[in-house]
Amino acid sequence: MGFRLIITLFFACVLLCGANSQTAPDSVLNCCEGDVLVLLDASGSIASYEFSHMVSFVAELLQPFSLGEDEVRFSLLLVGTEPKLEFGFQTHRTQQDLQAAIRQVKQLRGDTNTPKALDMARDQVLPSGIPGGTRPNLPRVLLWLTDGVDPGQVSEPMKELRDEGVSVLVVSTGHGNYQVLRQVVSPPVEDHLYFVDIDDISIIQEDVRNAIIEIIRAERLKVRDVSSRSATLHWRPVLAGSGYYDIRFGPVPSGSETNPGGGPGTSPGTSPGHYQRLTRPGDAETAQLTGLRPDTKYKVTLKPESNLNLLKTLTAYFTTPPETLSPSVVTVSESTTNSVRVSWGPVQPDSVQSVQVEYSALPAGKLQIAKVNKQQNYTVLKNLQPDTTYLVTVSAKHASGSEKAMSVKACTQEVLPALADLQLTTVGSDSVQVQWKGAEEGLRGYWVTWEGDHNRATQPSERSTRYLPPGSLSTTLTNMPADGARVCVSPVYRTARGEGLCCTARFKDALTWGYNS
Repeated sequence: MGFRLIITLFFACVLLCGANSQTAPDSVLNCCEGDVLVLLDASGSIASYEFSHMVSFVAELLQPFSLGEDEVRFSLLLVGTEPKLEFGFQTHRTQQDLQAAIRQVKQLRGDTNTPKALDMARDQVLPSGIPGGTRPNLPRVLLWLTDGVDPGQVSEPMKELRDEGVSVLVVSTGHGNYQVLRQVVSPPVEDHLYFVDIDDISIIQEDVRNAIIEIIRAERLKVRDVSSRSATLHWRPVLAGSGYYDIRFGPVPSGSETNPGGGPGTSPGTSPGHYQRLTRPGDAETAQLTGLRPDTKYKVTLKPESNLNLLKTLTAYFTTPPETLSPSVVTVSESTTNSVRVSWGPVQPDSVQSVQVEYSALPAGKLQIAKVNKQQNYTVLKNLQPDTTYLVTVSAKHASGSEKAMSVKACTQEVLPALADLQLTTVGSDSVQVQWKGAEEGLRGYWVTWEGDHNRATQPSERSTRYLPPGSLSTTLTNMPADGARVCVSPVYRTARGEGLCCTARFKDALTWGYNS
C-alpha cells in the first residue's frame, strides 16, 4: 500500500512539474499587438470552486503572450454589485507581474451587475486616447467569462462595443441563455462562443487563445525611414525561423489602390514585371527597399512562405518624398580679412556629377570659380579683399541632368592695424601730454582711457575715457593721480577697435615714458 502511494505521488509530481515548466508556444511569442480586456464574473452566483478555476484558466490563457507597449496589454474587470477594475492596461509590463496579479484576485460576490461593468468598460477602459485607455489603431478584444446565469441586459451595451470595433468573445461555464450569448459575440459565432463545464475548462484554452490571436495578430506592415530613394520595411516575425519572406514592391498606378490584385506573377499595383522583388530569411524582421523613385506612391507586399501553415500576405502603401537636390543649404563661417569657409549639404556623391563655387565682390567684382570634389561639403575661399561683401554661389550638376544652385553673401573682416607708437610727457604735477603717430586708412578715431596705476599700493582712481577724431595725434590729460596713472590709446575703425598701447605716467620722476614699435 505504501509503495503504491509513493508511485502515485511520484507520477503526480511529474505531471504537475511538467505542466508548470511548459514554455510559451513560438506561434504566440511576439505574434500580436493589441489590447485585451478580460471581463470576469466574480459575483455571488459563482461558487468559490468555480471562481478559482476561472482565475487559473485566465492566468494560463494569457501566460504565453509577450507584453509591452508594442505588443499585447491586458486589463481585468470584475463583475459584482459594484464592478471593480482589478488592473488597467498600463499596470503590468511583464508576465511575472501579470501572473502574480491574476493569482491574487479576490471574488467580489454580490449581484451579477454585468450591464454596469460593460458601461465602465465602454467609458473608462476600452476608449482610445484617454488616460489608461487603449492604443489607437490597434485591435481591441473583450473576453467575457461567465456562468451564464441571469447576466442582465447585456445585448445593447455589447452591440455598442462591437459597433465601436471591439471584438467580443464569451466563455460560459453554464448552458443557459444560449440565445443571449450568441447575439453578443462577434462573428463567427463558432469561433467566439464557448460552452464548457468548469472541470473541463482547460480543454478550450488553446482554442480561445488562437481565437484571440487571430484578432490581434500583428499583420500590419510598417514602413519607416522613408527617403526619396529608399525605405525600411518592418514586420513581426511569424515564421519562427523557418521558411522565408517574399517581398515585392513597385509604384502604384493612379486609381489602382482600391484594387490590390497582384497574384504570384504580378506586381503589387503595377503591370507584370514592373516591380522589385527580394527575399528575407524566416528570422528576419526588416528589409531595406532601395532603388525607389522620388515623389512616388508605392505598394509593398510581404508573403510568409512556410511548409507548416498558410499565412496571410501583408500589404502596405507609402509615398516617397520629392528628392532634395544638393545644395539645399549653404552657410558661411570662419571669416578672416582675406578668406571665408563656405559649407553646403547634403552630400550626394551618387547623384552629383560635379560641384563648383562661384564668387565675386559686390557690386561688380570679377567672377572667380573654384571646382571642388563632389564628395566634399566645404571649401575655403582665399586671397579675398578685406572688409568686402562677396556673392557666393554653390551649384551642383546631377546625373539626372538637373542642376541646383544656391547663393549667399559672405563678408570678410576689416583690417584693424594696431597703434604703432605712444609717448607720455608729464606737464606739471598732475597733467600728462599723450602723443602718438598718424592713423591708418579707414580710421574713425581714437579712444583714450586712463586710471590710477594698478601696481601701486593705493586704491586706483575711477576710470576715465575720451574719444578723439581721426586727425588727432595728441591730447593733454589733467587732474591725474599724484602717484601715477596708466594711459591707453586704441584706434577705432568701422567695425571694431584695433589693438592699442598703454603706458604709465609717474609724476615724481618728471620724465617721458613711451612705447615705440
